[in-house]
Amino acid sequence: MSIPPQFLEELRNRVPVSEIVGRRVKLIRAGREFKACCPFHNEKTPSFYVNDDKAFYHCFGCGAHGDVVSFLIDQEGMEFRDAVETLAVQAGLDMPQESPEARARAKAAQGLHDVAGLAAAWFQKKLHEAGGAEARQYLERRGLSGDTVRDFAIGFAPGGRGAIASALDAPRDKLIAAGLLVQPDDPARDAYDRFRSRIMFPIRDQRGRTVGFGGRIFGEGEPKYLNSPDGPLFDKGRLLYNLDKAAPAARKSSRLAVVEGYMDVIALAQAGFPEAVAPMGTALTEEQMQLAWRAAPEPVLCFDGDNAGIRAANRAALRALPLLQPGKSVRFALLPEGQDPDDLVKQAGLSAFERLIDTAESLIDHLWRMETEGVEMDTPERRANVRKNLYAHAGEIADEGIAQLYRAEFKSRFDALFAPKRRGERMPAFATGASASMKMAAQRSPYEREIVAMLSALLARPELAAETGDALAELEIADPDLARLRSAIFHASAADPELDKNALRDDLSRRGLGQLADDVSNSNRLTFSFTRPRTPAAVAAEDLACVAGHLMALAHVEAEQAEIRSRGDWLTEEEFERRVFLSMEKARVERELAELAQGRRETEGEL
Repeated sequence: MSIPPQFLEELRNRVPVSEIVGRRVKLIRAGREFKACCPFHNEKTPSFYVNDDKAFYHCFGCGAHGDVVSFLIDQEGMEFRDAVETLAVQAGLDMPQESPEARARAKAAQGLHDVAGLAAAWFQKKLHEAGGAEARQYLERRGLSGDTVRDFAIGFAPGGRGAIASALDAPRDKLIAAGLLVQPDDPARDAYDRFRSRIMFPIRDQRGRTVGFGGRIFGEGEPKYLNSPDGPLFDKGRLLYNLDKAAPAARKSSRLAVVEGYMDVIALAQAGFPEAVAPMGTALTEEQMQLAWRAAPEPVLCFDGDNAGIRAANRAALRALPLLQPGKSVRFALLPEGQDPDDLVKQAGLSAFERLIDTAESLIDHLWRMETEGVEMDTPERRANVRKNLYAHAGEIADEGIAQLYRAEFKSRFDALFAPKRRGERMPAFATGASASMKMAAQRSPYEREIVAMLSALLARPELAAETGDALAELEIADPDLARLRSAIFHASAADPELDKNALRDDLSRRGLGQLADDVSNSNRLTFSFTRPRTPAAVAAEDLACVAGHLMALAHVEAEQAEIRSRGDWLTEEEFERRVFLSMEKARVERELAELAQGRRETEGEL
């Protein structure tokens, strides 16, 4: 049904944006507006503003922008009509009348929802009967608990061609429309059960209503997975498995993992990671991407680390480009080769998977690596080809503001890679983009020396990664190559907690990061306790996490200082006192960081 624009305008006039937004974040009055920390991305300093007079919200940090309707859609995961109905009730307005045709479609869909719900309950019942014993054994072998089976309403479709029609009190035409029966081309032949001898996974829409099923063979047979056909209820390109449960958790944590299959989602939820969804055996569609963005601003797409997985990640990156919006992007996590999330969690624990998510690669970093990693750039023609490919990717972005920023970032990285050196410095060989970029970006970050020291420690002592992963994962690293090296170290450590430095170097070399790792190890000049091999592991891990914490504290202080400077010279008394405090706080943190860099725990470490 189409909602008249006049009705939407009346809603916006009657329902203050601050009233809706204020239910999710604490708003602080700032003149005629309100401000808060943005609910669409993690931040410490408020950059999210709400203006009731103009009936919109805007974040100057991530670019999120909208009105009361879009806020309910993006933050609560509502469908457009549901959001409008919710606001209409609050405003005391009656919804516009539907046409007779629209009412008929809604009534028909409701009937099919009822049929799908009955089928889901029947499949669950059959799983726990004698005929479901083999299916129950399969689920037990996969490590699923009874509670998990119940939580996900997993069931069993018995063999036989007419079981469901005889069991459910539903018209045959509705069973066909719901995708539960297959009608042969010959109308004289009876319809038969679509799902036979399969473990059944109900697929729900965002409101938790069963709209279809995925059936998995647990013995011999093809196809391995069989989904409901597209129809009035089920449209595989517009659904994400488990989104009804994952979205509320994702909105709280601002993280969402998109994995390959139902079993991956279920295994992760059982292990304590509820923010996982899966497409229906196909590449992510535009509609599915929009659904994911309603739950989290930067969903992480998870792929196998083999060549096929890398190619799939590259294709996903290219598909995402036209869809990018301010504040909304995707990130990428490559699983250890030969492992899916279920395997990884069972072998290395949930923390290993969480590290992959927390250190996932940004879209722009993925595109840069895709075009430069292992690519010879020793001639102008080869360099020109790389630049052409990078700019072509930026040209695929529909949002011109984002496209301009991508072009600027690609230009900055490309220029840094081939910038002329000062007199007396040796020019790099440009064998690959990675090592040259790191060498020529040495002055880009004021705290890059500390970051290099931490990474060199992880390269020498990979066991420290497991102890300090959370602290280092939250640290923002400006240099894309150093950030990529950190991510690769955590990936390797998560895959093999017993990893030694030689095995780590081999893994990094396979990823095209061997030269970069050597550059980092050889360029460290600081003497933190964790850079010395004889420092006890507990002391090294504690100091490494401490340095990461100090760098994050400095970043927060400097961000707030910049925000105060942007207000000009006319400051309130409170703002002036805050500026003085921040200067003192920065000096204190830098002093403590300098003490750590001088190896203040040397005595403890060398005993």
